[in-house]
Amino acid sequence: MSTPRTPPSLPAVRTIGLMLPLSWLVLAWRDMARSGWISFAHGLALALAGAAIVAIAHQRFWLLAGALSGFLVVAPVLATSLYALSRALERGEKADLSVVLKTWLNWQNNHFNKWGNDYWCMVQFGALLALAATGWVLTSAALITLLAPVPIHTPLDFVHHVILAKNGWLFELWLMMGGIIAAPMFASSVVAMPLLLDRRVTLMQAILTSWQTVLFNPVPMAFWAALIMLFTLLGLGALLIGLVLVIPMLGHGSWHAYRALVDTSTLEEREPVGVKPLSGGAV
Repeated sequence: MSTPRTPPSLPAVRTIGLMLPLSWLVLAWRDMARSGWISFAHGLALALAGAAIVAIAHQRFWLLAGALSGFLVVAPVLATSLYALSRALERGEKADLSVVLKTWLNWQNNHFNKWGNDYWCMVQFGALLALAATGWVLTSAALITLLAPVPIHTPLDFVHHVILAKNGWLFELWLMMGGIIAAPMFASSVVAMPLLLDRRVTLMQAILTSWQTVLFNPVPMAFWAALIMLFTLLGLGALLIGLVLVIPMLGHGSWHAYRALVDTSTLEEREPVGVKPLSGGAV
């Protein structure tokens, strides 16, 4: 007889007050000021990536809408080094370019077993979010191209013939489908990536812990999601320039959300303070 599998143990999740997410943004601005240019460089890089998407798809709004929103789905992975910068500041360490480079280039050196599931957990999570983003791009494109009354080429076409259409339900359907995809992605990722970066947990533990934070704090997490959406829209609406500030703010804020919501005292640190990662080349 096979031994039944023991479900992974999950860390305790704290319940928080409704307005606490605002304090995460305050702490984020403090981290941005202390990190300096390296923090804002993340926002600039993602703003330039967004501009590239706009340049390629500006006459294909059916693609632009899905690509930009899908791009934001994978933002928790792209913000990984922002979490690392906040962790360094929390530990009293330098938050500089070396932290960013180590996060993206040397993360595998922290693993004894290169073939274990723990080694690939961050890659797996990024792949899952990328798959979800791709699914939304295709869904969004299909809805707009197949159901719009006229071809949609520009944002003004989308406003006139989809959002302000007197007869039709395409915009409502588009929002509903976006919500169906975005809600579980938010629930799965709200603390998952910072947890994977910070502690030795499996991908399943990180995702289940993330879901726990939402289930235990539905109203504060809805408020946090609304703040993320609001600032993201403001950043996009400011000709993408606003993303230079918004991206690092939300990235650092997400680290502080994780620290406020998850009790990690029972989990092993992925890289303990004062312990250097194992030497060795990338695989």
